[in-house]
Amino acid sequence: MTACRNRIRLAAFPLLASLAAFAPAPAGAVTAGCGGETACRIEGGEYRIRLPQGREGKTPNGAIVFLHGWRGSAVGEMRNPAWARLADRLGVAFVVPQGEGGTWSYPGAPRQLRDEFAFFEALVDDLADRFALRRDRLLATGFSMGGSMVWNLACHRGGLFAGYAPIAGAFWDPVPPDCPSEVPVLFHVHGTADRTVPLEGRPIGERWHQSDVSESLALWQDKAGLPRAFPETAPAQGLACQRQEPAAGRGLLEVCLHGGGHSVRAEWVERAWRALAARLGWDG
Repeated sequence: MTACRNRIRLAAFPLLASLAAFAPAPAGAVTAGCGGETACRIEGGEYRIRLPQGREGKTPNGAIVFLHGWRGSAVGEMRNPAWARLADRLGVAFVVPQGEGGTWSYPGAPRQLRDEFAFFEALVDDLADRFALRRDRLLATGFSMGGSMVWNLACHRGGLFAGYAPIAGAFWDPVPPDCPSEVPVLFHVHGTADRTVPLEGRPIGERWHQSDVSESLALWQDKAGLPRAFPETAPAQGLACQRQEPAAGRGLLEVCLHGGGHSVRAEWVERAWRALAARLGWDG
């Protein structure tokens, strides 16, 4: 009897029933076959995406692609409200690729589970094709091992992203003798009290070694013809930053230190996005 009554109600209000089928998706949801709680699958793996609120019917200003740390997950990062608020403030899509096995397979890493460079090429292609995101407005950022992957993307696939903002992660030994990519727009943040990824690097077991962050930076400084320099201290609050600009090209090298440990903050990613937009002359 209840089922019959429900059918009668729908029949009595056909316009409401038809409108219900076209009700707007929840904020942050995506209607391109994936997004929100549904993973977007591409060759080599998958990613999650959240579109900004308040821009219904408009293409986002760009995208922040965040690479999680060791044993992290795209699902876990998407549940962090700080990232959602950041994306809404900037009007950008927030994208989190899933590392295979919860890690990243860059040169020198303990595990080599997939071709990461091919995976990220497929990711950028899919973001452009499926969501019409502009390829020239993508920022790659990441934390810890995700930050190390960002350094390697800047080195080996520098043209994939407009800028790079690694946090608490750099190259692992051996530091590349050279990078095929041009000097990037790079914003690095690190804590002076970080013991998980110390500024001076550390061994991981007997076979692997995190590099000294200053040696990672020196690769780009040498390529850009800039003096080798590295900030020495951090303030009690906030960041102490060193910025260098090559004489030619659009590249920029900035290292910022804070007095804390192994951590990541949305405000540091926002700062990088706004600095990148200012550097490249984006209009919002």
